[in-house]
Amino acid sequence: MATPVVKKIVVCGGNGFLGSRICKSAVARGWDVTSISRSGEPQWSSVTSSASPPSWSHKVSWERADILSPSTYTPLIRNADYVVHSMGILLEADYKGVISGRESPIAGLQRAFSSTKAGSQNPLTRKNGEELKSQEKDGQITYELMNRDSAIGLAKEANAEGVLGFAYISAAGGAPVLPKRYIATKRAAESTISSEFPRMRGVFIRPGMMYDSSRTITMPLAAATAAGSMFNNLTGGMFGGIMGAAGVKPLKADIVAEAVVEALSDDTVKGPIEVKEIEGLAQKAWRKGML
Repeated sequence: MATPVVKKIVVCGGNGFLGSRICKSAVARGWDVTSISRSGEPQWSSVTSSASPPSWSHKVSWERADILSPSTYTPLIRNADYVVHSMGILLEADYKGVISGRESPIAGLQRAFSSTKAGSQNPLTRKNGEELKSQEKDGQITYELMNRDSAIGLAKEANAEGVLGFAYISAAGGAPVLPKRYIATKRAAESTISSEFPRMRGVFIRPGMMYDSSRTITMPLAAATAAGSMFNNLTGGMFGGIMGAAGVKPLKADIVAEAVVEALSDDTVKGPIEVKEIEGLAQKAWRKGML
């Protein structure tokens, strides 16, 4: 009987709230798992209910690299079957300038909600090994840089290495309290990755609010979005465009992680994966685990 081929997955942002759970799910399948982040292994108390490393974590290679510097991670994605980008930002850093007094509160808010901001130089035409650099005058980390350009840059490198499947953690929608650029940059990344790298199967995971009891702040937020989702359903979705992710059913982070790994393992899954499909993929993964 032939020995099953072990799949290799590289999770960029693998030490984060969702990324660490993707690593856990992949380990449970017996895959070769590498996490890439600037700090290496997670601070476990920030992603789980314990400060001690869980038993599965010893089966992950916790590597340090910079998502904006492809030369630091390209060797780590070599021979990978799957690559995951789980490194977007929810909020930009304008508030730091306001707090330090370098910028007035009004100017800070205007800048945060401006209709356009710069990302990096074109991630598709940059030179080999060239770092992605913010084109904002103060080097600010923007949605354009992290949510869009870092993902496109990673996809470009993954495609060049012959990676079979690329998962991008997108979002179900924006929210009234977030600039429109948050979701616009997510959708731009999806579109570019899909059109520029057709050989590589692109999977775009679109969850709403994610929660877990180990991160207590997510629980009341999840309850609020659950109420918003119920309201959105009762009104036939007529306010969905206004509510964005606030009107979408929240999901436990473990469910999203299971869905990511299941989606990558299934060659027929590609394109945008909405909340109902995320739940279906997680159920499929759960049934496999019971066999």
